[in-house]
Amino acid sequence: MKKIGIFYGSTTGNTESIAKKIHAQLPESELKDVARVKVDELANYENIIFGTSTWNTGEIQDDWSDFLGKVADADLSGKVISLFGLGDSSSYADTFVNGIGEIYHTIKDKGCKIVGQVETAGYDFSESEAVIDGKFVGLAIDEDNEDEKTDSRIQAWVKKIKPEFV
Repeated sequence: MKKIGIFYGSTTGNTESIAKKIHAQLPESELKDVARVKVDELANYENIIFGTSTWNTGEIQDDWSDFLGKVADADLSGKVISLFGLGDSSSYADTFVNGIGEIYHTIKDKGCKIVGQVETAGYDFSESEAVIDGKFVGLAIDEDNEDEKTDSRIQAWVKKIKPEFV
């Protein structure tokens, strides 16, 4: 399996914690905090995982705000990309994991293959920009209200994306 870059932004540490759990299941991966890397590092990986949280009323995490603008100009052609996002499905049911929706919309036409979509069944939310054709564009995590489901959701998702990262 080729190297995997896990690029995440984390304000409170929750997204970093999830990135580390994913990394533990993909030992060939490398963790990259978007606050501390240059977008040029994307070129070092054919397989990429982007992770972010969603803040306030559906906004992407602060470090991603700057990084995403640079990603929009990066060459992602031929890369295989998966997304994971954190959100609060109870307090922000109408903007749940919108952050990964924003990343998705930025990269979807850049010649990359996006893998790891997740069924919305089993999630309790009302609306999300991260839902396309009835599925989340990536792994949705709610550490605030459903932390007991996190590990099993990560395991199932990693099992799903791993064959795509050849």
